[in-house]
Amino acid sequence: MAHFDTSGLEPAADQLQRDGIDVVRLGYADIIGTDRGRDLLVNRFARTVSSGVAFCRSVYGTTPRGGVVDIEGGLSDGLPDILAFPDLSTLQPIPWEPGVAHCIADLYNPDGQPSPASPRYVLRHVVEQFKSLGMNPIVGPELEFYVLEESDTAASGWQRYGEGTGNVYVSGLKGDPQNVLLTALRHLGNYGIEVVAANHEFSSGQFEINLWHGDALDAADRAHRFKAGVKELARSLGKMATFMPKPFNDEGGSGFHLHFSMWSDDGVPLFDDPSAKNGLSKTAHQAIAGVLAHAPALAALSNPTINSYKRFGPDTLAPWLVDWGLDNRSAMVRIPPERGSASRMECRLGDASANPYLAIAGLLAAAYLGVRDELEPQPALEGYGYDPSKAEMLPTTLSNALDALEADTAFVEVLGEPFVKTFLTYKRDEIERFNSWITDWEFNEYTYHL
Repeated sequence: MAHFDTSGLEPAADQLQRDGIDVVRLGYADIIGTDRGRDLLVNRFARTVSSGVAFCRSVYGTTPRGGVVDIEGGLSDGLPDILAFPDLSTLQPIPWEPGVAHCIADLYNPDGQPSPASPRYVLRHVVEQFKSLGMNPIVGPELEFYVLEESDTAASGWQRYGEGTGNVYVSGLKGDPQNVLLTALRHLGNYGIEVVAANHEFSSGQFEINLWHGDALDAADRAHRFKAGVKELARSLGKMATFMPKPFNDEGGSGFHLHFSMWSDDGVPLFDDPSAKNGLSKTAHQAIAGVLAHAPALAALSNPTINSYKRFGPDTLAPWLVDWGLDNRSAMVRIPPERGSASRMECRLGDASANPYLAIAGLLAAAYLGVRDELEPQPALEGYGYDPSKAEMLPTTLSNALDALEADTAFVEVLGEPFVKTFLTYKRDEIERFNSWITDWEFNEYTYHL
């Protein structure tokens, strides 16, 4: 049985009751980043969670349509349990659900070992490897999403909310006629996830909310809660929020950019070096090189759906090539102009569908390998990118990205082979299901003339 310190349970439950909380939502991220959980009554909380809350392990392998993928240790092994133990440091009241608090769980196998397929565990494992180098990774997430409203005319039953032309970076009712974004910003600002700003993005109905930077695990926890919170708030307003990478043919996709830096144990920013070229340290260049070297494998985690690869392409402002540049938004890795304590890279590879724990774990794993192996990056991109003669192209399909992940043995080792095996099984099932499904495009393309 997993060891769990129960001494804090009764005091935590007492404090929750004093704060008017009678339900704790114990949740965790599955492979695709969906928050899976149970609602627990506070007056029985300590007793309920002291030995772990059991979930079927195959929840990891549940598809968005409810199918169960036969991951290792799942269906073929008789659908055994995993145990969820609350991380009490993450208890947070939910502003839009009075009387309810959310608590993130860590997952263990019944033998007491951490569940290696747990995305939160994968990130913890990568962070520990950084700490062995005396380095602490700091991450700032940026996520874009669409808000949709019901439609009687759209084939899907949904249309873009607040349709308008050229509303990028407008504020107020012009781009948000029912204050959906403003409502979300205010609620999320009281949710302990450090949201700092919000804006209408480039496309109609598309928005972005920025989160403050922090330790990698904390940043992932907050991004996970952010995604779930945005979707819940949209539902409460009769809308649907989606982090699908590219939901429309006639509009751009939604990204998940990660600002990343490293600090020493004694608080020194390790990417900054005023005496070096471009003000970037050797460590910064090594981290950049690692991200470039392992970008094809990283794409599998940062761009984890079939739809992800329809977001890429020339002139999309989404990466297409494996390159980096100084304050250059057409590059996969952008180095913002600030230096000193603000020295960092912005990895623009990811899309909004990525599981925050896995996207961050993948970025850190690649950077770690760059530092460990003392890699040197290729020359920085000059001018506008998207010229395939200047840099390697990123994978163009999910299948190609999964193959790159499987082949990158050093990257797999840092993440953990059991997790990667589970991820590959799950995602290859997605590809098989897609390849056998008749799409609207096929029907519209072929039925009339053929």
